[in-house]
Amino acid sequence: VQLQASGGGLVQAGGSLRLSCAASGRTFSNYVMGWFRQAPGKEREFVAAIDWSGDPTFYADSLKGRFTISRDNAMSTLYLQMIDLLPEDTAVYYCVAGITFPTMDPRRYGYWGQGTLVTVSS
Repeated sequence: VQLQASGGGLVQAGGSLRLSCAASGRTFSNYVMGWFRQAPGKEREFVAAIDWSGDPTFYADSLKGRFTISRDNAMSTLYLQMIDLLPEDTAVYYCVAGITFPTMDPRRYGYWGQGTLVTVSS
């Protein structure tokens, strides 16, 4: 499956962004989907995952309440709604696809998009 993330950009602290990830090539609903992020100079970090049907979802504890993952299987699209953004949310955000749920292990996701940059200014 090919993944194309979009929606990143520059936003002020306290603002919101919605990332999208368009999937193609294989049946989208066959995959668990997720988001990871990597800030400059830091390790890659799990953000959220969503199962095949869209419920349940699974989040990094530190991001619960501010980030919401969702999917539209009819449109083969994954979303990440982010609110109350903080400068420390600045990172490249990657959408991923796999077959294991729930997991924060990046090795369980066999497909990665190219990433979209989110920059949060203070």
